[in-house]
Order: sequence, then C-alpha cells, then structure tokens
Amino acid sequence: MPVELAVLLLVAGCTTTDSTPTFDVSLGQTSLGQVLTGENGKTLYYFASDITGQSQCSGSCLTNWPVFYKETPTLGTSLTATDFTTITRADGTKQTAYKGWPLYYYAGDTKSGDVAGEKLNNVWFVAKPSYSLFFANAQLVGNDGKNYLSDYTVGDGKTIYLVDAAGKTLYGYVPDKKNTNVYTKSDFSNNATWPIAEIAMPTNLPSNLSTSDFSVIDVFGRKQLVFRGHPLYYFGPDNGVKGATKGVSVPRPGVWPVYNASTTALQ
Repeated sequence: MPVELAVLLLVAGCTTTDSTPTFDVSLGQTSLGQVLTGENGKTLYYFASDITGQSQCSGSCLTNWPVFYKETPTLGTSLTATDFTTITRADGTKQTAYKGWPLYYYAGDTKSGDVAGEKLNNVWFVAKPSYSLFFANAQLVGNDGKNYLSDYTVGDGKTIYLVDAAGKTLYGYVPDKKNTNVYTKSDFSNNATWPIAEIAMPTNLPSNLSTSDFSVIDVFGRKQLVFRGHPLYYFGPDNGVKGATKGVSVPRPGVWPVYNASTTALQ
C-alpha cells in the first residue's frame, strides 16, 4: 500500500463527527453582562409592561419585538428547566417565559451580542438571568379601587415603578428624611402594614439605574434598602401580588409614592 494512502486512511479513521452542541437558550456575554440568548446567540428581552406575566405587546409592537417560543427549549449551562414556562397570548399563540417574564427578540439587533433594545422607552431591558430589582409599567390601582396617574390624580394611564426581584412593588414614605425612616416603630408593631424592604445591596440592575443609587440603613437592628435617599417599603395588603399598587391611595394619594429612574434624590 502506498505510504500516502496509508496516512490518508489513518487520518480518516481518527476523524470524529463531534460538534459543539447548540441550545435554544443560552447565556451570552454582552456589554451589559450575561443575558439570555436565543437563535444565533441573539439577545432576549423583558418588557416591563408584562409585570403580571401576560404579554402586553401585540399588533405593531410585535414588528419590533418578535416573541420567542420553544415548546421545550434545550438549555445551555447554568440554566434550569423549571424557570421556563409557556404562556398563551391573547391571540392564542404561545410564548416562552423565564421566571414569569415573557421573552422577546429586538428587530434592531442584527448579531450575537447586540443589545440595541436595552432601555428603549425605559420599559424594554435585556433578559438577565437574575435582576436584583426591576421595573413594572402598569396602571396604578389604589386600595380604594380607583385608577391613578403618576401624579396620583385619578385617571387611566400606565406608570413605570420599581419592583423587587419577585415583582413586588416598592414604596417610599413622604415624611421620611434622607436615609432616615421616620415611620417604623422600634417594636415593629406597624411593620405588617408597611414592611421595610429588607433587601441586600442590589448588584444586577436595569441600565438606567446604578448601584450608587442605593444604600442600606439600620432600622432598630434590621436593614432597609434605600433608593436615592428614600427608604423603601412594601405595602402589606398588596399580599405579594406582582405589580400590585394598593398603597398609592393610603391614607390618601401621594403619601406613599412609587419610584422610578426619574425619581429625584432626597436631600
């Protein structure tokens, strides 16, 4: 047998058909850190209006924000199948959600690593695997059942507001001083109604917020998160419901406001 043929056969015999596995959803690195990615490594996004877990993007919105859907997505390293669910949209079609947030692509992204959809209208954000805090964009509905606008007058219209990692609304208290909680009693007897937000310093935030916006104060031996000088609270009767805002009308509108990226620092 000629030497050249023998070498060729030896190389062929050692060749494998192994290839790098591909996944429906993986973690990809971007200028904003790790994000969920879909087909061809394209970035996936969350929509703050979807706080309840149902998609609020329809009609022409879908032209710019196509839905992501895989019935049973194959997952890359560090992703867990139980975090993924399927929702049925208002038009009857399906969409994949991650930790309760429906997933979308952005039509303006053209390649892996693009994050051009980040912060658009302050309601679209890259789908990070875990946010310390996030935003809702929804109608404020008080404990009195009335709809409120962002200035706490009665009216219909969405407001952007800060929520925790579980989607629970965070409030401030107008009489509070900079970095000082004047509401909570030393025995915490009123903490059930307005629990202090015992949240660690946030690390993963939407890009229109910074870790420097936050601090932690001591409240009678317990820790409370502060946003731009405003101590943060929950409202007990919200009962942990994602996006619930009953506190905005108690005891009257404007006493317990919600906050967002436009909130002025308390001086």
